[in-house]
This record gives sequence, C-alpha cells and structure tokens, in this order.
Amino acid sequence: MRHILIAEDDPHITSFIRRGLHAAGYETSEASDGETALILARGGLFDLVLLDIGLQGMDGFSVLSHLRGEGMTTPVIILTARDSVIDTVRGLEGGANDYVTKPFQFAELLARVKLRIGDGDQRATGPVLAHGEVTIDIRSRRVTIGDGIADLTSREFALLEVFVQNAGQVLSRDQLIGHVWGMDFDPASNVVDVYVRALRNKIGAAHIETVRGAGYRFQ
Repeated sequence: MRHILIAEDDPHITSFIRRGLHAAGYETSEASDGETALILARGGLFDLVLLDIGLQGMDGFSVLSHLRGEGMTTPVIILTARDSVIDTVRGLEGGANDYVTKPFQFAELLARVKLRIGDGDQRATGPVLAHGEVTIDIRSRRVTIGDGIADLTSREFALLEVFVQNAGQVLSRDQLIGHVWGMDFDPASNVVDVYVRALRNKIGAAHIETVRGAGYRFQ
C-alpha cells in the first residue's frame, strides 16, 4: 500500500485529506510542525509528501530545502493558502513537484497524487474511464451510456467521474462532498442527494445504488 505523509498544521484539513486518501486506498502518517515533518520524511518510508508551507516552527519551504539538500527525491506536493506567483515559483524552484492552493477539491488533489506517485491503472487515470455501459472521455468531457450521449453539467460530470473511478465501493456523502465540492462546503447540505437524483435521471437510476445509512455505490 502506498504511504503518504501529510504535513499540515490545520487538524480540519488534515482530517479531510486523511479520510479521502484512506477511501482511495492509501496509508497516511501526519505531522503538524516542520521539525516533525522533516524527521519523518527523512526516514524514507513515504511514497509522497503533502507539505503545507505555513507549518509551525520550521515552515514548509525550509523542510523542502532540507530534504532536497540531502538528496531526497520523494515527490512533494506543496499545500498552501498562499496563491502569489512568487510563492508558487519559490516552491517549484525549491524542488516541489506540484503546488495546490487552498481551498481545493479533493478530486484535484487525488489526481495530482496519482500523477506524482505513478499510481492507479489505466481505467482510473487515463483520458477515458469506462465501467459497464458508461464511458467518460475526460478530455472532451463526453459521456456515453451505451449508444446514447448524456448531457451533464460540470458538477454532474465530476460526480460521475468519482463514481466510475470508485465503482463498486460505497462512498459516503462526506467523501463525495470532499471529492466534488471541496473541503469548505457545508457537510449538512443535501447537495449530494440533489445531484445524485439529477445524475440518475440522465444516466439511469440503476447505475447508482443507495446504501442506507452509508452513502452511494456505483453499479
């Protein structure tokens, strides 16, 4: 199992990322300050590091500088609320492999994680996703159901993409909110149920099963 270090000082964000990565089949460890993150990353046990710039004590830039200065090539994705060009350039020139600005949708972060680790099969990461009679062309954003074409909104498309990538797995409403709407969306909202209903109307109700008390499963 792939092992990812989450170096983030905000427990809410750490929990959000942890739940999503565990649902995607990854193992995680966490550090809430720069010194701990550096010690853990130096152990060489991780396939990837998610590194917040604003860590307490030693900031993310310093952690990254130490790791790269010591010759460590573990992929690093910078997580930060800063979105200036200067910070972006500093992170990438300092040896980061990618840069994600908060707030973010988990689906975007997961795609970047898979890209940097080189994980996942062709069905999950290629330009075309397919399960049963449902086919999604990521580049053209074209969805076909058997011989027909489904006209989806951008949110419906993102929701269907998550379902197909995790076909057969039960996904909770919180997981779907994190993947499609982002970590700052109100988990008490019924937006997931509304969009699942709309998606069923367009692709066929039989494709999405309601698992009572747990969430939804794509058949």
